Amino acid sequence: MKYAPCAQADIISLVRQNPLCWLVSFGPDGFGATPLPLLPECDENGSLVSLFGHCALSNPQVAQLRESPQALVLVNGPQGYISPELLSSPTWVPTWNYAMAIVQVDVAFVAEETREAIERLTDVMEEGRAAPWKVSDAEARLPAMLPHIIAFRAHVRAIDGRFKLGRDESRTGINEIVGGMAPGALRDWMRLYNDDRLEQAEEGDRA
Repeated sequence: MKYAPCAQADIISLVRQNPLCWLVSFGPDGFGATPLPLLPECDENGSLVSLFGHCALSNPQVAQLRESPQALVLVNGPQGYISPELLSSPTWVPTWNYAMAIVQVDVAFVAEETREAIERLTDVMEEGRAAPWKVSDAEARLPAMLPHIIAFRAHVRAIDGRFKLGRDESRTGINEIVGGMAPGALRDWMRLYNDDRLEQAEEGDRA
């Protein structure tokens, strides 16, 4: 498949770096779509097997997914317009580069894991802060909040990664593009996917 990821580990890294994903479902009343932060879960071999998250019980998608659990998770990674001004070739035309994924899932609600879902997401998001906030810091509020939230596990059925990161460019072209781009996640991923062709890949410029 064109623009396939180099390894499944890249899908996992993409979700970890961009946890806010679209959960898209379909039922008798049409489509449902909600942006939700999700955590990747892997098996003992490091393969992505599920995405763990939570949502409001009042979300209409809860009823829709209970009736029809098949859904899509759209992982929105870095993306950006690549201008011809970066290249010396007079015939090169603009393009758009990106790293994204479409994950087919079966959603199962796990109400008994709701607090765990909130705690795990909070711990990941607070990691590295000087004084990480804990869910237990709001213990007094939890009895009123938790009944309105439900955890779910989206079991992975298939993964379609789309990593259009300049691998089809000439050696000269990719060096000019990456060399002229502003620092950021898209450039980092393009460096990673063209490491063997870049003339000045600096240490630390990796996704």
